[in-house]
Amino acid sequence: MDTNAKITIDCSRTSEHTVNPYLFGHFVEDIRDHMEAMLAFPLTDMDFESEAVTKTEIAGSWYAYTNGRNTKYALEAPAPKHSGRAQRIRLLSDDEAYAGIAQKAALKGPADYAVKLVARASVELKVIIVALVDRRSDELLGQVRIELESHNWREYEARLSIACECIDAEIRVYVPADHPRWIDHVSTGMLWLDHVSLLPVDSIAMVKREVIDMTRDLNAGMMRLAGNYISAYHWEHGIGPVLERPVMYNEAWGGWTSKYFGTDEFIRFCRELQVEPLICVNDGSGTPEEAAQWIEYCNGSVDSPMGAQRAANGNPEPYNVRYWEIGNEVWGQWQVGTCSADQFAQRTVSFAEAMKAADPSIMLLACGHFEQEWNKTVLDLAGEHFDYLTLHLYHGYGPFGMNRNTPADDRYKAIASYPEFTRHHIKQTAEHIHADAKHSHVKLAITEYNTMYYPNTIRKGLPNEHTLGAAVANAANLNEMIRCSDMVHIGSFSDLVNGWLGGCIRVGDYYADQYCGKEPGWSGMPLTVYGTPTYEVMKLYANRDVRHTLPVAVECGRFAVPSLKETPILLDALPDLDIVAGTNDDRSSISVFIVNRSLNEVKAALDLQAFEAAEETVLYEITGDSYDDINSVFEPERIICKERVVPAEEWKLGYPLRPTSVYVLVMKEKDKK
Repeated sequence: MDTNAKITIDCSRTSEHTVNPYLFGHFVEDIRDHMEAMLAFPLTDMDFESEAVTKTEIAGSWYAYTNGRNTKYALEAPAPKHSGRAQRIRLLSDDEAYAGIAQKAALKGPADYAVKLVARASVELKVIIVALVDRRSDELLGQVRIELESHNWREYEARLSIACECIDAEIRVYVPADHPRWIDHVSTGMLWLDHVSLLPVDSIAMVKREVIDMTRDLNAGMMRLAGNYISAYHWEHGIGPVLERPVMYNEAWGGWTSKYFGTDEFIRFCRELQVEPLICVNDGSGTPEEAAQWIEYCNGSVDSPMGAQRAANGNPEPYNVRYWEIGNEVWGQWQVGTCSADQFAQRTVSFAEAMKAADPSIMLLACGHFEQEWNKTVLDLAGEHFDYLTLHLYHGYGPFGMNRNTPADDRYKAIASYPEFTRHHIKQTAEHIHADAKHSHVKLAITEYNTMYYPNTIRKGLPNEHTLGAAVANAANLNEMIRCSDMVHIGSFSDLVNGWLGGCIRVGDYYADQYCGKEPGWSGMPLTVYGTPTYEVMKLYANRDVRHTLPVAVECGRFAVPSLKETPILLDALPDLDIVAGTNDDRSSISVFIVNRSLNEVKAALDLQAFEAAEETVLYEITGDSYDDINSVFEPERIICKERVVPAEEWKLGYPLRPTSVYVLVMKEKDKK
C-alpha cells in the first residue's frame, strides 16, 4: 500500500560550512585477499616465499613440471639482497627430460604481459621456456624463449602476448627437453629461480586496470592506507627495488604482507586517481622516529636523508602527503600495541611532536572510539596535539540480539537503522570535543564504516554485506555523515577491493572468512570485476556537486526495530525516509538524497522553497526486487544506478519511491544550464 510523504526543503538557508569531498573516501588495507585481488599479478609466491605444501620441496602455489623420473627440487636462500627463497631444480641428462615448475592462474586477454625472471643455471643449460597453456585443452596460449647468459644471478625480462582470456591457465617455467646432453652428473643440470612474475602491461602502479577504472569512477576524494596490519608494518621495508624488499609475515591477518604495494606505489595509485592520500603510521611496534622518517620520505626535500632516498628510488619531487593518522583501533585486543586510553594519549603526544617536527604543515588524526571514556581521555590529555579524532562505525544486527534465525525483515530493519547509531556516536563525541577550548578545534574522521551482518566469528556463505539492503543502510549512513559535515570531514568506506567482506569492488567470487582466510569461489569466473550495490551508492553520492547543506523537513511513515537487547537509542518510530539535501557553490542546482528504508512504496511530494526549478529534473535510482538482491559474477549489473528525466510537476503531486531503494534528485535552477 502506498504511503504518502511530504519533503520540504528551504533553499534560502544554506549551511555556512562546506561539505568536504574527503567525506566520500575509501580504504586500502593489506587484509585477506585485498592486495591479491587489487594487484594485477596473476601469480602468487613469485619470490618462492611460502613453505612447501607437499613432500617435494617446491614453494607454495608452485608444483613440479617435469617428465623426468630423477628431477630433484629444493628451496634455498635467495639471490643476494633479494627476499623469499630460490627454487632449485636439478635434472639428469639420462632422463632426456624437460624440467621446471608450473602454477595455475587466470589470465585476462587479449593482453600483453611483461615477464620477469631472476635466474641462474649451470653452464650447460642455455635456455628457459616460459609458456602459458590452457589446462583444459592443453592449447598453447603463448610462450617466450629466454636465453640464459650467465652462471651468476641475472634478471631477465620479456614480453608475452595472449589472444584470448583463459580462466584455467597453467604458467610453465622450464628447461626444454632438447637441452644439450652431458655425460657426468657433477655440477650439471641445475637451474635456480629467484623470482617469476607476469604483469599485464596495462596495469598502473601494479594495480589491475579494471580496478583503476572502477575506482576512478568513485571520485573518492581521499584514499586511506591503514588497517590492523599497519601496527606491525615498517614502511622502510616497502620502498626501493621491489625484489630487494623483505618478505614480511602479516601479523594481523596471516599470510604475507604485500611487498609489491609500498609507499611509492600507493602514492602513484592516489595520483592516478587524483585523490588525497591518508597514511596511518605504525604506533604499535613502531616509534615516533620511524613515523617522522616516513613523513620525511614522503615530504622532505632531496637534501634531507629520507628525501634523498625517495629521489634515489626514482621520485625526486616531494609527495606532499598532508594527512597522517596515529593508531588504528588501538583500543582493540586484536591490535599490535593495544593499550589503555591514557597510555595512547601519551603515545599520541610523542608521535605528534616527532611528526610535526618532520613537517609542521601536516594534519594529524588520532585514534578515537565509539566508547566515550576513551575519547574523553585522549582529548583531555592530547587533544591540542591533533586535528581529527577518528571513529570506526560498523553496523550489524549482533547488537540487537539477532541472529540468522531472526525473521529477515527484522534483520533488514536493524541494518537500516544505521544512521541513528552514527548520529548517536557523532553527537556524543562532539560533546566531548566541545567541552574544552584546548581541543574544540578537533573535527571527526570516520576512517572505517560499513554494514556487518554477521558476528565476525560465524561469517560463512554468501557475503550479505553486498546486498541492496546493505547499500540502503550505507546510503542512509552517508546521509547522516553529510548532515554532520560541519564536524565530519573525512570518511573511508571499508574496503575498496575484496579483502574484508565489504569490499565494494569485487574481483571474482571469493569471500573472506574471519579465521579461515580466503575461501575459493564457486563460479569459475575469477576474472570478472564488478561493483556491489554499495559501490553504486558510493559512486552516485561522490559525483554530485554538493558543497553546502540545506534544511530538510520530512513527514512520512515510521517503522520499529524489534531489538532483543537494550540499545542506546529508541528504535520504536524511525522515519521511513532518510533525506539530506545540498546545493553547489553558486546555488544553481539542488541535490536531494532520498533513502526509502521502508518495506513499502512511499509516494513523496516535494515542496521546494526559495528555489525555482527547471521544468525537468534528473532522477538517479538504485533499486531492485528485494533487499537481498546482490550483484555477482553471474549478474554483475543486476543492481545498478539508473538515470531518468522526471517532470518537476510530478514531484509536486507526489512521486512513487520503491521499497528499500536509494534516490538522488538533481534540480537545476530555471533558465540555468
